[in-house]
Amino acid sequence: MNAVRTLLSPRGAVFLLLVVLLAAVMILNPNFADPGQLMRFIQRVAPIAIVAIGQYFVIVAGEFDLSQGSLITAQVIVAGNLVGQDDARTIPVLALMLVFGALIGLVNGLITTLLKVPSFIVTLGMMLALLGGVMWWTGGAATGNPADSFRQIGRGGIRDIPVIDFLPWAVLILAGWLALAIWITKRPLGKLVIARGDNARAVDYAGAREWWGTTRAFTISSLSATVAGVLLVGYAGVHPSVGRGYEFIAITAVVLGGVVLGGGRGWIVAAVAGAFVLEALFLLLNIAGVPSSLRDAVQGVIIIAAVAYSGVAFRARRRGGAPTASPDPGKEPVAPVGASVHQSAPPALAPEGTRETRGD
Repeated sequence: MNAVRTLLSPRGAVFLLLVVLLAAVMILNPNFADPGQLMRFIQRVAPIAIVAIGQYFVIVAGEFDLSQGSLITAQVIVAGNLVGQDDARTIPVLALMLVFGALIGLVNGLITTLLKVPSFIVTLGMMLALLGGVMWWTGGAATGNPADSFRQIGRGGIRDIPVIDFLPWAVLILAGWLALAIWITKRPLGKLVIARGDNARAVDYAGAREWWGTTRAFTISSLSATVAGVLLVGYAGVHPSVGRGYEFIAITAVVLGGVVLGGGRGWIVAAVAGAFVLEALFLLLNIAGVPSSLRDAVQGVIIIAAVAYSGVAFRARRRGGAPTASPDPGKEPVAPVGASVHQSAPPALAPEGTRETRGD
């Protein structure tokens, strides 16, 4: 019974939906079941999944990052024009891209937390600023052609492997980035970000530096967009349209994974699964002959449906919980046996060994 309840929860439903979509794709296209084809599929999803990982940290903190797509575009243009055909520039340009991405995230985070400007406005402004800079630099046309050594990061891999034959670098990078993100969620930073999204005032009362945690969440988001940009150079080319709309795809993937808009609840693995669901759905629509012009409409419907389902499921769980008896007038409420006296701090900031486990 618990397994069924988990699969029907917003966090578990995304995995069930992924299995159904992949099965449908394999029925319509049996060649998709080939291990090599599956590796290519994961390679194609990797940039979207990596961007979703970054967006997860921002959304679970109760914020938004709308600058990811434009940052990807800017990083692609930087790589295309600065690397050129000189292989010796690959490492220095990669370092420059990482520094630039971290700087964008730092600016987004500091303006949001210290100046108290809504993140929606901050990142929307950053999106327009980056996009305007790219258009001024390129004139709106494709420009730059990085060396093949740089492009191999996104399109290359390890060949002649038994069964799968080809293991793309993008798959390994996605696995490493996800492992790092999971590790961060287990560290104080991850707990602080979730606590901030759950109850920012309680985090302030607990004495934690929530502004610094949120700023680092924006930095992770921008670094994720930078890594995705490096991969996209490999097989998407260098064009001002590369990366456009990725911020909305990432938000859709995160919401599909059951992460609550407004913060405080979510599982990063489910957010990555949401990216795979989106790509599988679009692949299924292409096989079925649905016009690509309907892609944005489908994405909008998915966001509305996922948020509505998550809200309904969350309210149902709250109604199904044990009712709390109201204290008699004039008396202090009596805490249940074994409950902590301090109730102001959210579970994510509770001491180790006494932390509550909250469902999504």
